[in-house]
Amino acid sequence: MRTQVGIVGAGPAGLLLSHLLHLRGIDSVVLEARSREYVEQRVRAGVLEQGTVDLLNEAGVGERMRKEGLPHHGIELRYGGAGHRIPFEKLVPGRAITVYGQQEVVKDLIARRLADGGKILFDVPDVAPHSLEKSPYLTFQGERLDCDVIAGCDGFHGVCRPSIPEGVLSIFQRDYPFAWLGILARVPPSSEELIYAHSDRGFALHSMRTPEISRFYLQVPTDTSIDDWPDERIWAELRARLETVPGFELTEGPIFAKDVSAMRSFVAEPMRHGNLYLAGDAAHIVPPTGAKGLNLAVADVRLLTAALADFYETGSTGLLDSYSATCLKRVWRAQHFSWWMTTLLHTFEADDAYGGRLQTSHLDYVTSSTAAATTLAENYVGLPFEPGASHA
Repeated sequence: MRTQVGIVGAGPAGLLLSHLLHLRGIDSVVLEARSREYVEQRVRAGVLEQGTVDLLNEAGVGERMRKEGLPHHGIELRYGGAGHRIPFEKLVPGRAITVYGQQEVVKDLIARRLADGGKILFDVPDVAPHSLEKSPYLTFQGERLDCDVIAGCDGFHGVCRPSIPEGVLSIFQRDYPFAWLGILARVPPSSEELIYAHSDRGFALHSMRTPEISRFYLQVPTDTSIDDWPDERIWAELRARLETVPGFELTEGPIFAKDVSAMRSFVAEPMRHGNLYLAGDAAHIVPPTGAKGLNLAVADVRLLTAALADFYETGSTGLLDSYSATCLKRVWRAQHFSWWMTTLLHTFEADDAYGGRLQTSHLDYVTSSTAAATTLAENYVGLPFEPGASHA
């Protein structure tokens, strides 16, 4: 087998890259360790930045998102018994977020790639990259796929990043002393916009997936087991952390999914070794507080598409050579914003009265200063893409 770009991973990064390359006349093959059913049902983030929404629409894969996605023009910061809205329409006119589950983006991309004749191979768990600095190829199940370039879009636990020789990468990471307990409930949202709640009991987030399904998160200890959190306890804790504003009542209903996620920040530099290019979670992880993970992956593959198109059209390696450095500028901005949102809203050591007062002071500043609120808003809806890297 031969293709121009061998893509490892059929998550949103790998699938979008394959689609964008197709639009530029570049062939690719996507290899995925899991089944199609698994990747289409895997629940992940659901907040799309303005740039991500625009790119999906421009690339012709946004029809269902436009029908079913939920545009939001603000978020609420709730603390100290009051809610404070951050109005995107006022602070960053013309830009918003759209709530649309990552698994829905994946379904749309798979359907489009297959309709266009794209090649996605599922259930191939033994993928291995080879000859990264010369003539790269991938092996899997006794097969060999020769390619010009390998795109590692296989996530934090994938095979591509570990295939880079020891000593090449610099790793930057931070683990947080808490986790998130996430649930999906078959219940209409209790608010039209996301609520980020800070309290002495810990952080809570009220989100949604559809007008009939709500998504909630609770800050919990890192050693939390789902078995320790029956439905009754979850709803009681959500009420305690969210029903802190007069007149607000949390609508409860059947919970049909639970998960516990560790909180970490991670960056691997550079995002390229030879003819292997890392994208998305294979290269960087952010805590979900700032809703940046999927959106960073989209920004990565947008740049990689432009670089590969330029290479095949002109023979120039300039954009490929600058791929890592260009991506990392955005990655580190998102790392800082995600860290900032996390430290602003979560409860740390119970006896750290000084830190608690600093948090309250900072929240007061963000919710009372137009300049501070604008900083939050423009980072949350997503900074503009770099010029000169369109998919078209």
